[in-house]
Amino acid sequence: MTMDFVNKIMNVAFPPAGLLFLSFIAPPYYFSKYICSVFRRFTSENVRGKVVLVTGASSGIGEQISYQYAKMGASLALVARREQSLNEVADRARQLGSPDVLAIPADVSRADECKRFVDETVDHFGRLDHLVNNAGILCISMFEEATDITTLSPVMDINFWGAIYPTYHALPHLKRSRGKIVVTASSGSILNLPRMSLYNASKAALVSFYETLRIEVSPEIKITIATPAMIESEITKGKFLDRSGKMRVEQDARDVEVGPVPVAYAEDCAKAIVCGACRGKRCVTVPSWFRVFFLYRLLLPEFVEWCYRVFYIKRASSSRSHLVSKVVLDTTGAKKVLFPESIQKDEVKTD
Repeated sequence: MTMDFVNKIMNVAFPPAGLLFLSFIAPPYYFSKYICSVFRRFTSENVRGKVVLVTGASSGIGEQISYQYAKMGASLALVARREQSLNEVADRARQLGSPDVLAIPADVSRADECKRFVDETVDHFGRLDHLVNNAGILCISMFEEATDITTLSPVMDINFWGAIYPTYHALPHLKRSRGKIVVTASSGSILNLPRMSLYNASKAALVSFYETLRIEVSPEIKITIATPAMIESEITKGKFLDRSGKMRVEQDARDVEVGPVPVAYAEDCAKAIVCGACRGKRCVTVPSWFRVFFLYRLLLPEFVEWCYRVFYIKRASSSRSHLVSKVVLDTTGAKKVLFPESIQKDEVKTD
């Protein structure tokens, strides 16, 4: 009874008291953040000679992140499942200036392989300074249309556990070097686009985990969480798990999900992420203007959901390909302006 009474008092008293406290703390807080942001523009970590491990390095954002670190003179350990593509990225990274590149074919969804590639990295280089958790896959399907929900478990295995496993094994080494963890999450962790429920959930889990881990490992390790929007990659080229759990490439489904949203270049995204990490930023959103939608999601949730239903659920005709998002994209010719040529012309392997 006593606790019930206390909660009733708090229900009445705490909201206005909390707002009053916020009015006092917010101005100096945001002023200090502004000063820090200005200071970070002129200070950046020099990663020349340091060791960076990148997962999902064989294509897309991971490939371009590898190149950015290579240009800065970092030694690299590159991890992905496709050995041939991985070796091609490693060769290119050497040409761009990396003094030493170690290519390690591995599956991040397996805990034993994550331990192996972290150990191989430290054994080879003797240290680890940055861990970039970038590996990820997409599933496109209305949740109720999934034929066997168990076949979609790779989404969480790769997107979530594929970052947690290497992080666990890398923590002791990163503490010794006072290093950094960089995590490629997604704007989908905040903006819940239809047909991507499992993908969005896996990325939201990443954000929650690393926001918590940041508190636990600070100040020895700094963590940068990237929340990119639509970025040039195999995902925006139409590679995804379908409702039966099979990997496929389908540009029509890609067009429906992307709709009339500009697709940013992977190189630009990688530059922003690596620059943000070297400057010690907590979060990086690419493109930066996309953060406005995060604010809309917070302040106008019903409006955002209504827009999603209109663009991504409502059909302009009986055909699924005639969803409003695709119709707008096709009839306006926006694809030629908003999509990089690479995501329409490049072939994508389904292995």
